[in-house]
Amino acid sequence: MPSPDQLAAWQRLSALATRPHTDQTDRFARYTIELPGLFIDFSKQRIDHDVLAALLDLAEQAGFATARARLFSGATVNVTEQRPALHTALRAPAAERPSIAGDVVDATLARVLRFAAAVRTGEHRGHSGKTITDIVHIGIGGSHLGPELAVEALTAGRAAPLRCHFVANVDGHAIATTLRGLDPARTLFVVVSKSFATLETQVNAASARSWFLERVGSLTALRQHFVGITANVPAAQAFGIEEHAIFPMWDWVGGRFSLWSAVGLPIALCAGPDAFLGLLAGARAMDEHFLGAAPDRNMPLLMALAGIWNYDFLGATNQVVLPYDQRLRLLPDYLQQLEMESNGKRVSLDGQPVSVPTMPIVWGGEGTNGQHAFHQLLHQGTSRFAADFILVANADHTLEEHQRWLLANGLAQSQAMLLGHDDPDPHRRVTGNKPTTTIVLDALTPGALGALLALYEHKVFCQGVLWNINSFDQWGVELGKRLALPIHDQLRGQSTAGQDASTAGLVAHIRARARNAH
Repeated sequence: MPSPDQLAAWQRLSALATRPHTDQTDRFARYTIELPGLFIDFSKQRIDHDVLAALLDLAEQAGFATARARLFSGATVNVTEQRPALHTALRAPAAERPSIAGDVVDATLARVLRFAAAVRTGEHRGHSGKTITDIVHIGIGGSHLGPELAVEALTAGRAAPLRCHFVANVDGHAIATTLRGLDPARTLFVVVSKSFATLETQVNAASARSWFLERVGSLTALRQHFVGITANVPAAQAFGIEEHAIFPMWDWVGGRFSLWSAVGLPIALCAGPDAFLGLLAGARAMDEHFLGAAPDRNMPLLMALAGIWNYDFLGATNQVVLPYDQRLRLLPDYLQQLEMESNGKRVSLDGQPVSVPTMPIVWGGEGTNGQHAFHQLLHQGTSRFAADFILVANADHTLEEHQRWLLANGLAQSQAMLLGHDDPDPHRRVTGNKPTTTIVLDALTPGALGALLALYEHKVFCQGVLWNINSFDQWGVELGKRLALPIHDQLRGQSTAGQDASTAGLVAHIRARARNAH
């Protein structure tokens, strides 16, 4: 594909961006789409009929339909690593999966559900015969963010047979705080790493293993208390996890798209097997919509096109995520990785520098807390941004007044960003016309959450197609990992010869002050 800015539709959009949008009537009816349990409103976006038509032409000229078919067929869409990206196969009927997935999807899902049920009912017990009460999930990035979000969203405020704890950061405070007060005889550790060599996960898992053995004093007890999710079975076995307690990961599922696989085991454990199945069903419903809906009624495609319009033509450099539901407070963190690790790229599929802006900075926070923190910048600051509001119509609690005020605030904030406020006092004046999308879930069910996350997955894919970049690799992440290895040894006392002056100076400063300096 040629550079996006060489396409006729891109040039047409550049011209349209210089004038105000025109159709002001019937916007709500024209720019809203509803699926069972999920409603999306684009009417506050700065688009009109001409802009939408040009954006849809852009998708066609960029080869969107062909790229979508390749994604679902198992084609090699991750060109730098020569892999398909088949997270959609994890929630598809067997007859619709590419052959590469074979029967392993169903077999693995069955194992996940059986194991989760066994732990929840007490059939699987610890080494001393006690039931499991606490799950400690050890992973990072895609092996951590999705499961933690889903567990919190689907269990908050509900009685559950298991308490779920998540450890990702290599900072020792994270693992030490989590383990404090836990009973090793009632704790199950879930260690998640495709390579079983991810530094943070490796260090945290080793500390958890030492903590457990110091208190239990039996290597054989590990088999009842440690589970691995990995593609490197020998490494997991060498750690002490038995083969029957190892669940597979596959190269054709990227980490940030992996919560639908065995990586989602904590969801089945803590929210329940039925909740995990509901999550998969909701994502599958969004897959079917994405595959079958006409372009001008296709939720993921329209979200992607609105983003392209905001970022590349209206100058937005920030995408703000504003969930107005406490249970979704981790959604901005999850979307930061999904969107910025996928599309934070500066070279096109053919390795040439991109000629247009790609992914902006994603950030946000839950309402109404954010209104008393960063919304001032959104209303009167100078940075250009676009925002997604996520609302849930029905809460799981009975405090109706709380829910009405929560929803009223979410709607009022999106209205303020649209209309602004004219005032003779410039300090009180608020400019409007800021582009926002509002997504409303009927309720935060497993199915609705699955559909919401799949909606964003497909949005990310569409924008990668439109920018002609690879959304499925992350080579920039690997650089920092490599550079940390020699610095770790230098902090222990090795020579800093060859380091840049700034890093060498910082290493020396920290070594001089660290209690454990050698």
